[in-house]
Amino acid sequence: MKKFLLGTVALIAFAAPAAAADLAARPYTKAPPPVVAPIYDWTGFYIGANGGWGSSHNCWDQLPAGIFLASDGCHDATGGVAGGQIGYRWQAGAWVFGLEAQGDWADLKGSNGSAIFPGLFTNQSKIDAFGLFTGQIGYAVNNVLLYAKGGAALTDNRFNTYFTPTGVLVGSASDTRWGGTVGAGIEVGFAPNWTAGIEYDHLFMQDKTYNLIAPNGTLNSTIRDRQDVDLVTVRVNYKWGGPVVARY
Repeated sequence: MKKFLLGTVALIAFAAPAAAADLAARPYTKAPPPVVAPIYDWTGFYIGANGGWGSSHNCWDQLPAGIFLASDGCHDATGGVAGGQIGYRWQAGAWVFGLEAQGDWADLKGSNGSAIFPGLFTNQSKIDAFGLFTGQIGYAVNNVLLYAKGGAALTDNRFNTYFTPTGVLVGSASDTRWGGTVGAGIEVGFAPNWTAGIEYDHLFMQDKTYNLIAPNGTLNSTIRDRQDVDLVTVRVNYKWGGPVVARY
C-alpha cells in the first residue's frame, strides 16, 4: 500500500509539468481601430442644373404723355423654368459662405383684360429668361446645408396689348430689367461630389415705364409695369474639392 501511494505521488508530480506545457498560449488580441466619423466638406467650386416653377406678378398703369391716368389691372405670369448655376463655397467650422451665378430659360406668361377699356384690350406679359447673381451664407450639419442668399436679379421681359375681339396685336415692348433677390434653400450631399436640394427665391423688380409700339411703328400706349417674381427650383450640383474629412 505504501509503495502504491508513493508511485501515485510520483506520477502526479511528473504529469503536472507536462499538462501545464500542453496548455495553449493565450492568443494576442489587437486593439480595435478608432472609429472614424466622415464629415462632409462644402468647400469647393460647383456647377449644376435646376428646374422648377415661377410666377411673375405684374400690374400696369396707363401713362398717356407720361401722366398717370389709371391702373389697368394686374395678372400673374406663370410657367416653368430650367437652367444652370455655377459657384464657389468655402466652409469655416459649421458656417458656409458662397458666391453663385444662375441663368435660366423661362416661360412665364399671363394676361388680364384692361380695367380701363374692358372687353376691348387684353394686357399680356411674358418672362423669357432670368439671371441671379448672389452671395450665400449657410449652416452645415455634416452633409446637410441650410442657407440664405441675396443679390442682384435680371429678367428678360416682353409686354403686349391685344385688341380683344380679334386677338390682333396692337402694341408691344421688350426689355431687360434689373432688380434684387432674396432666397433660401436646403441642400444635401448624397455622394462625395454630388449634392441635391430645393430653393425658393423672390425677385424684387423695380417699377419701369415702357412705350408699347404698334406693328406699324407708331406709339400705341405708355405703361408703367410693377413686377415681382417668385421661383421654386430643384437643383443638382457637382462639386470639386475635399468632399470628406475624417474625424476621430
